[in-house]
Amino acid sequence: MKGRSVILDRLGGCKAAALMVDGRLDDLLVDPPDDRPAPGAIFRAVVDRQVKGQGGVFLRLPEGRAFLRQAKGLRPGQGLLVQVTGYAEEGKAAPVTPRLLFKGRYAIVTPDAPGLNVSRSVRDDAERDRLLEIAHDAMAGAVDHLGVILRSACAGVDAAAIAGDIAVMRGLAEDILGEPSEGAAELLLDAPDAHTRAWRDWAEADPDEVIDRPGGFSDTGVREAIDALAGPAPLPGGGRLFVEPTRALVAVDVNTGPDTSPAAGLKANIAAARALPRLLRLRGLAGQVVIDFAPMPKKDRTSLEQVLKSALRGDPVETTLVGWSPLGHAELTRKRERLPLADILPA
Repeated sequence: MKGRSVILDRLGGCKAAALMVDGRLDDLLVDPPDDRPAPGAIFRAVVDRQVKGQGGVFLRLPEGRAFLRQAKGLRPGQGLLVQVTGYAEEGKAAPVTPRLLFKGRYAIVTPDAPGLNVSRSVRDDAERDRLLEIAHDAMAGAVDHLGVILRSACAGVDAAAIAGDIAVMRGLAEDILGEPSEGAAELLLDAPDAHTRAWRDWAEADPDEVIDRPGGFSDTGVREAIDALAGPAPLPGGGRLFVEPTRALVAVDVNTGPDTSPAAGLKANIAAARALPRLLRLRGLAGQVVIDFAPMPKKDRTSLEQVLKSALRGDPVETTLVGWSPLGHAELTRKRERLPLADILPA
């Protein structure tokens, strides 16, 4: 299977979408198996109580709670429009923000952030000018506090398609912002499902084919690739990469295998650094990630960091390399945009 293929199916009874690139599973989106708040959902929440020492407040949702960081000047009982930014850890409140974003395939409408902007990935000046003109026309007459960001997927796309996407996102924003902030807790906009997210987030470049049928995962090798995620990932030269989630963190261990040469550690570590973002993405793992790289000279850390940072830049999930611990472990923090795959698949 050559090129980019998007396969829409179900996994564990939930809607799911897989992105195959040249026959290899590159990304996987799966809906939660329950009604927990998902990233992108917008609520009218009600302020519950301030949390001293944490600089935030708990909010009441129609079901469950949310937590808003760095919140000031809010009173108990006050209504507030918020958007879910990630999945809650077990027993914790869902993280939310008052800075709403309305994301489409080509455009992101930004309340309280006026202006017309184009992704920096679009470098051709003539194309940037064309896109800004489309955005200017599509946002004509919008209220002053609405802005728009044109995504990199816009490059070379027909003007009517881009303008239509802006119009849909603008309409959603105006409808939601027109809702009263005061009142009972209420869901105002549901999170996009896995099939919608695949259409929205895998637009660059457009897939060569879209397969939408029951059993599509089995027919295209997706199911087999998912099953292979349960064990260690092989590395060139016979090494292996272990990714093991615990309650506190995700532990990663790099094994060089049978290669005992002086350069074996660095070679295995570079291969692991390139492979790790994909494995974390497919397994839906996030939070604190601690990597126990194979032994190597300390002077090689800089080159390994460059490889790891380059790999992380190509990953859609926000991840930060925090640094090295005194024990020589690399430490990452990763946003909880997805649920662990193990929590979705039937046991």
